[in-house]
Amino acid sequence: MTSRSTRLATSAAKHSPSRLPLCTYPSASPISPAPHVSTFYHPSRRRNQSSWAAAVSAAQTIFNHAPDSNAPISVDPFRTVAREMKFLTKNIRQLLGSGHPTLDTVAKYYTQSEGKYVRPMLVLLMSRATALTPKLRRETSTYSVNRPITSSEILTDDNPSAPDHSLTSIAHDAAYNQEESDILPSQRRLAEITELIHTASLLHDDVIDHSQSRRSAPSANIEFGNKMAVLAGDFLLGRASVALARLRDPEVTELLATVIANLVEGEFMQLKNTARDERNPVWTEDTVSYYLQKTYLKSASLISKSCRAAAILGQNTPEVVEAAYLYGKNLGLAFQLVDDMLDYTISGEELGKPAGADLELGLATAPLLFAWKDNKSLGRLVGRKFSGEGDVQRAREIVSESTGLEQTRALAQEYVDKAIQAISGFPESDAKDGLIEMCTKVMKRRK
Repeated sequence: MTSRSTRLATSAAKHSPSRLPLCTYPSASPISPAPHVSTFYHPSRRRNQSSWAAAVSAAQTIFNHAPDSNAPISVDPFRTVAREMKFLTKNIRQLLGSGHPTLDTVAKYYTQSEGKYVRPMLVLLMSRATALTPKLRRETSTYSVNRPITSSEILTDDNPSAPDHSLTSIAHDAAYNQEESDILPSQRRLAEITELIHTASLLHDDVIDHSQSRRSAPSANIEFGNKMAVLAGDFLLGRASVALARLRDPEVTELLATVIANLVEGEFMQLKNTARDERNPVWTEDTVSYYLQKTYLKSASLISKSCRAAAILGQNTPEVVEAAYLYGKNLGLAFQLVDDMLDYTISGEELGKPAGADLELGLATAPLLFAWKDNKSLGRLVGRKFSGEGDVQRAREIVSESTGLEQTRALAQEYVDKAIQAISGFPESDAKDGLIEMCTKVMKRRK
């Protein structure tokens, strides 16, 4: 059987016949602090008005021309990690098993219709892309990621109908044979954990937002009621925490636990469209900065910290770990900015969830914030959260007549470019190409 080290060497030779390229990374401290508002958006500091206008003009040209669906794709990111992705849903469903039949059904509800699985795919791609990067040996656990830390008798306690706490046996899945893959079992489990956390956030968000549908089906709160949907989300977070503990890596546990806190912090920030939540707010650059900070906490934190965790589990150097984090942070912000655009431009049928929901919920997202800069009348609508008669329709008209969508795309493209730059020093590989292709797909996606 081919050893992992032999396959890594073979892969390196495939992508660089002479020797591995030198790895260069953005200068940064080994442990990056949480992003500050000022790191997100300050056009006046980053570019003059003419260069910003040029970027918007270029984005408008792209925006007004649909991407060529027949254009060749250099690398299919899914195919790069297809073997690992094949078992993702099955393993997640096993992680979610409950002895209570109703809870079991509700907890697994969103796993019945396959999602995009963007987050676990990024974790797997990052794990594979960093397999060839410099390593920093650190103490790691020799235990299986399925092995309980506490005895099974204590864990099951007065819940004898609970599933086997050994969870799923990785040894039974060929894709989890460490000798046949350059992605570690702990990194695969991390991919599953990120999807659990993401799905839990969907369950909670759908209750908060009174959502009617998700993934082209009735949302869990409609199908089972708010209480069961909330409890199922809590259950997912509990199971994610158990699986996270069994990775036996305190730094990774800290990162993913912080993500859960960030999701809540971002949701609280979303309750207000501006930092002071005025009745008649005035547009400032801080308005966009506040929005982007909220976006990072609510959407990009999971991607950035899970990419960082994947590199940590792979025993990579601080420079590689930081590069993985910067890639995830910037791609995550771009992903949400594009999502904001789609809420204005794509039908609910194509999205698989109601279109135009943001304004109905009173939320001012990036396209409207950029439009507001040029049309001060939007301030009154933002202040009353589009609750007046005709407010939603009027806001949509103003956005459509402005360059708000084009400016949103321009900013998303900036973040995508930064994501690609962050991993530019990684050795060439299909996985690195897949990470770059994911950036392209984010900018072209329509759902």
